[in-house]
Amino acid sequence: MAPQKPEVGDLIEIFRGTFQHWAIYVGGGYVVHLTTVSKVNGAGSSSMMTSQTERGKVKKEKLQNVVGNNKWKINNCLDKEYKPREVLTIKREACALVGEELPYCVLKSNCEHFVNDLRYGKPESRQVGSVMADVKIMKWLLMLDTDWPVGAGLSSLVDR
Repeated sequence: MAPQKPEVGDLIEIFRGTFQHWAIYVGGGYVVHLTTVSKVNGAGSSSMMTSQTERGKVKKEKLQNVVGNNKWKINNCLDKEYKPREVLTIKREACALVGEELPYCVLKSNCEHFVNDLRYGKPESRQVGSVMADVKIMKWLLMLDTDWPVGAGLSSLVDR
């Protein structure tokens, strides 16, 4: 489904409806990724049904098995901001973490943080940053005019 063949160290963005899952390509058709260790059926790398803080497990799996029927692409979008680490270092460190359980937090240490830390040494998540920016904008808009009636619809705003 992706237009290119990934190279070792490439970040793979997998589109899962309302969110993206991230993995890092380590060669031979395999990726390493962080999934949640959940006691809720259906929760995991393909679900947002995770608590804010729990445990994650690092797995090495075939790219096609992780992607399933979802669309995916190579997305090294932070290359413009940060220099990627050496490919052999990325692969060695990613593979050394396989089987490990790590802290998992949707906001601070999710699958995107994990792969960006491996590629750039910077645990960042654009997905979380975007959501947090939207929340801040909504809070700011709500504070602009506090005399709106609670529960007022758009018609009450137009009549002002």
